[in-house]
Amino acid sequence: MDHDHADLITRSDAVERVLDARSEALSRLGTESVALDDVSGRVLADPVVAQRDEPPESHATMDGFAFDATADYPYDVVEREVFPEDDPGELGAGEAVRIATGAPLPRSANAVLKVEEASVNAGELTGTDLEPGTYVYERGSNVEAGEQLFDAGERLSPKDAILLRDLGTESVAVRERFSVGVLATGTEIHEGRIDDLDSPMLAGLARSWGHRATYEGTVHDDYETVRDRIADLADEHDVVLTTGGTSVGKKDYVIRALAELGDVDFHRVAVRPGKPIALARLPDHDATAFAIPGKPVGAHTITALVARPFFTGRTDVPTIPATVTRDVGLGPEGFEYAIPVTLDESEQDVPDATPLGIEGSGLDVYADTFDPSVLSSSTRATRADGFVLTESALSAGETARVVPYPAVE
Repeated sequence: MDHDHADLITRSDAVERVLDARSEALSRLGTESVALDDVSGRVLADPVVAQRDEPPESHATMDGFAFDATADYPYDVVEREVFPEDDPGELGAGEAVRIATGAPLPRSANAVLKVEEASVNAGELTGTDLEPGTYVYERGSNVEAGEQLFDAGERLSPKDAILLRDLGTESVAVRERFSVGVLATGTEIHEGRIDDLDSPMLAGLARSWGHRATYEGTVHDDYETVRDRIADLADEHDVVLTTGGTSVGKKDYVIRALAELGDVDFHRVAVRPGKPIALARLPDHDATAFAIPGKPVGAHTITALVARPFFTGRTDVPTIPATVTRDVGLGPEGFEYAIPVTLDESEQDVPDATPLGIEGSGLDVYADTFDPSVLSSSTRATRADGFVLTESALSAGETARVVPYPAVE
């Protein structure tokens, strides 16, 4: 396999390929029905289409008087009041009725006059002039019958239960969760001479993204052993996450093993740290594999940026503004650099962002030029609050966009 930089692709290209692999992988999963209190993190198997207008009737959004605002004052106030649980009935021409917040409007009424703006004398209502629709939550203004609200393949969050329940839904059909097997490669790890720092993190990410992850141990650096163990795990799981062995060293066997077992979609993304990530499809095993580089901070960064869309369907990378406190130079052009930063309160409208790793930051691993190869091995760098994703050097005093770690975990 060619290991020069000709196979380097952009992050956006990688994400598109990951989403294609996701669609293919989801189609292999079975479905199950879950109650609304268990939809968080689950992926819809089918689109959700509204079967009725919501709200099914127009409702008052203020306490006051309901009437047809196309007529003129005064209105005759009928001797009753409409509450949310009532059948509102009808109003005759020139009539108004006292109504409570949340109550359905009587038929022919189209506006509500607030109590504070109303005056009733001898059974006649006067008040401020209103346009139809004033203080009315109109029928179908939230959802119209036949409208598609959710797409198949969409990952649900807790707030989605609000709309689903309002649509009259008690449960939804979702895809089964991905079964994920996490495998660490490397003789030094297999023999216990170096701790496996990546596997707990990768398993945790898969779980936080709504799937089932199992740590499947380690293998030493032997090509056939690596290949056969990946094949076994691909038969047991929907997704295999390997860590280590993705570079071009003499004992980096993972990419070659994946190429023999299936099709390597890409190997190397123009992001540092984390460049030597790979995606492979293993059709003979009905599985997908991600080969993650072994340096822990780089592994976390590239997994969050490139593999996350496979598990969540989300491609956004949310950011917050912050003021850079130090100049930071970059290495070769053509890469996006993920520079870890800590966030601190400032006297400005936005927090200060200090590159964690630059000399004087509390972690001194580079001077003035960002060194992803060293920093990606530093476990203390995980104490950063987020990272700046940039293709340009940073200057002290400029406003940068920081990706908070919780936004992609």
